[in-house]
Amino acid sequence: MDALSYKTVSVNKAQADKQWVLVDAEGQSLGRMASKVAKLIRGKHKVSFSPNADCGDNVIIINASKVALTGKKWDDKEYVSHTGYPGGQKFVSSLELFQKSPIKLIEASVRGMLPKNRLGRELFRNLHVFEGTEHPHGAQQPTVINLNDFK
Repeated sequence: MDALSYKTVSVNKAQADKQWVLVDAEGQSLGRMASKVAKLIRGKHKVSFSPNADCGDNVIIINASKVALTGKKWDDKEYVSHTGYPGGQKFVSSLELFQKSPIKLIEASVRGMLPKNRLGRELFRNLHVFEGTEHPHGAQQPTVINLNDFK
């Protein structure tokens, strides 16, 4: 046998087969959708997954204003931010954040499921969220994915 056939091939950013994917958030539960989208962005669904490189897909999420939360999370779940000044900690419920910008609600949940390092910040740039059905990425010809069938 050829010894070279047993070497593990690690994919880098230049060799990655990046696709454009369209996800419809209408009627989807926020956390379940965010975990599947994070998996798509990270590239864990691909055979050529490499944990140290950006080998995931570019994900477009439409209908962000129609996402669902289960239970009493609209009122009980809080998002915390800090201004950087003493006493500058702010709490916002998910309903208030949703009314202000449903895009930020989805972005916050997906960002929390990505790595907390340089790679995670780079991967987050592959997420594009829109409130309605219109998006400016038609030239990329994204493939539509049904998250109910995606594992």
